[in-house]
Amino acid sequence: MPVLSADEKIKNIVKETNLQHIAIIMDGNRRWAKEHNLPSAFGHKKGVDSLKAAMRACDDFGVKYLTVYAFSTENWNRSSEEVAFLMDLLAVTLQNELKEMNENNVVINFIGDTTKLSEKLQKILKNSVETTKNNTGVNLQIAFNYGARDEIVHAVKDICKKVQTGEILPENITENTISNNLYTKNIPDPDLLIRTGGEMRISNYLLWQIAYSELLVTKRYWPEFDKEALAEAILEFHNRQRRYGK
Repeated sequence: MPVLSADEKIKNIVKETNLQHIAIIMDGNRRWAKEHNLPSAFGHKKGVDSLKAAMRACDDFGVKYLTVYAFSTENWNRSSEEVAFLMDLLAVTLQNELKEMNENNVVINFIGDTTKLSEKLQKILKNSVETTKNNTGVNLQIAFNYGARDEIVHAVKDICKKVQTGEILPENITENTISNNLYTKNIPDPDLLIRTGGEMRISNYLLWQIAYSELLVTKRYWPEFDKEALAEAILEFHNRQRRYGK
């Protein structure tokens, strides 16, 4: 009987547990930079490398959906210099990495209120979505200017408009109605939510969608998170018993 490689073992676990969707709160870039006596910008740039590693790992392991928290609605409260840097980092990363991601069959989407971003950045985002929309590999959702409460407010407003036009009757509103009006309407809810950096909070991330997700917090900062760390998370997921309230 052939000996399975480490990747094959994890791939089998993904199949066995039907692990489709991993969501990540990418925390700890600035703390990692501080501990290495570097400006915070270096931590954010190193975080891009970790995101690329996570995408490749999901592809290797057979995980179809990866959603990452890149910029929250609350992050506007950071210094104007850091906000400008993060906006520029997203633009530059997409422009530099889009060709490779497209060749690797990645599907790129964005969740959040992107209308608040500059016209230039919106065009870059739309181009990334359009370029990769027919791919069939890992689905990467980047949460940018995203907040779960803001998302739910948008969904409620959209549903109210449909009620006003008679498209929906109030008595027919269900959980599926709400799910289908969220930014994530076309993808399954996360099976596993990972937070790096050790903080024990959700930070207004996918509040509706993670109702029955398994939660895993690691003390590793995001720039330290690699393929091995993702494999360890999947092994931990394998050891969980998902009851869904039963």
